[in-house]
Amino acid sequence: MTFVSNMLRSLGPPIGLVSPREALRAGFGALLGLAIAGYFLSLLPIDLQLRLYLIAPFGASAVLLFAVPNSPLAQPWSAIVGNIIAALVGVAVCLSVPDPTLRIALAVGLTIVATSLFRAVHPPAGAVAMTAALNSDAVAELGFQFALTPVAAGTIFLVITATIYAKLTGRRYPFRQFDEPNNYGTQDPAPIERLGLSQDELVEILERYKQSFNLGVEDLARLVGAAEMQAATHRTGPLSADDIMSRNLVTVKPDTVLADIAALFRRHKFTALPVVDHDGHYLGVIFQIHLISRGTQDADNSTLRFSAAMARLLTKKSDRPVLAHEVMDVDGPRATPTTSIGKLLPLMAQGEVDAIPVLEGNSIVGIVTQTDLIAAFARRSLPEKTHI
Repeated sequence: MTFVSNMLRSLGPPIGLVSPREALRAGFGALLGLAIAGYFLSLLPIDLQLRLYLIAPFGASAVLLFAVPNSPLAQPWSAIVGNIIAALVGVAVCLSVPDPTLRIALAVGLTIVATSLFRAVHPPAGAVAMTAALNSDAVAELGFQFALTPVAAGTIFLVITATIYAKLTGRRYPFRQFDEPNNYGTQDPAPIERLGLSQDELVEILERYKQSFNLGVEDLARLVGAAEMQAATHRTGPLSADDIMSRNLVTVKPDTVLADIAALFRRHKFTALPVVDHDGHYLGVIFQIHLISRGTQDADNSTLRFSAAMARLLTKKSDRPVLAHEVMDVDGPRATPTTSIGKLLPLMAQGEVDAIPVLEGNSIVGIVTQTDLIAAFARRSLPEKTHI
C-alpha cells in the first residue's frame, strides 16, 4: 500500500503553484515573441511554399524563454547555438541517410551529443533536428540555409523579444552572472549571497548533483542564501511584525510639500515616512534615500520621479511646490501585524527597502525598519540571565 501511495504521489505535479498573473505574463510573452519572430521572418527571402518558416520548435523555445527564463536551458547561448547546431546536424543527416526512421533517430541523437559538447543543450533543438529529418524534400532544396533562415533568425528574434519583455515585466533574462555588480554598483555579492562559497565550489555542487542543466550558479547562491536566512529566523523564535514594529509613527499627508518632508527627515532621523490621507488610510511611503538619489538606469519609477522633483526644488525652476503624493512609493511590500520576520528579513537583507509598513485593513499601525530587525536579533542572541 505504501508503494502504491508513493507512486501516486510521484505522479502529481512537481512544480509549485503558479499565480494567474505569472501564467498570463508568460503566455502573452510567448504570443508576442512568436508574432514578432513570424513577422520579421516573413520579410526575409524564405520560400513559404516549403512550409519551413515559423517552425514548430519555436513554440517549445518560447515556453522556455518566457515561462522559465532562469533555466540554463533557456539562455541565449543554449537557445541560439543549440538550435543552429541542431539544424546543421539535421540537414547533414537528411542529405546523407535515406531511411526516414533511421534519419530521424540519428538526427536527434547526434544533436544531443553535439549540443552537450558545445554546452548548448536546448530541448527544442531536438525538435529542430527532427523537423529537418521529417522534411527531406524541403531540406534538400534549402540545404544548410535552413540553419540560417528560419532557424537562427527566428531564434534570435525570440531571444531579443524575451530580453526586452523580461525587462518590461520585472523578470530577469538572461539570468544573472555570479560576479556581476550588486544593486549598489560594487563588486561585493549581494548581502544574501555572501555564503563563503566560491563560484567554483557552487559549480561543483551543481555538477555533483547533476543539476547544471536546471539551475545557474547565481540562482543557486540566491537559494542557499535564502535558505540560510530562513533558518536564521528560526533561531529568533516565532517573532512577528507586531512584536518588533515601531508604533509611534510620524506621517505626512499627500499634499505635504517636499521641503517639510525633508525637514521631518532631518529632525527625526527616520529612513522612511508613511503617507496617509486625511482619514488615516495608508497611501504610500517616502524613503529618505530618495532625497539623495539622482536616479540610475536601473532605478525604479518612484526614485526617478523623486529625483526629478528634488532637482526642480534645488534649482528653483519649479513653478509650484512638489507634493508628497507625487513622489511616494505605492508599490512596495507591506506587512500585517502577524507577518513573521522570516518574510521581512530577506527584503531588508537584499536592500530592496529600508522599512516595511504594517497595515490593518487600510490603516497603518506600525512600521518595521532595519534597526528594528537588528535589535530583535541582538536581543535573541544574548545569553539568558542565570539566577544564583
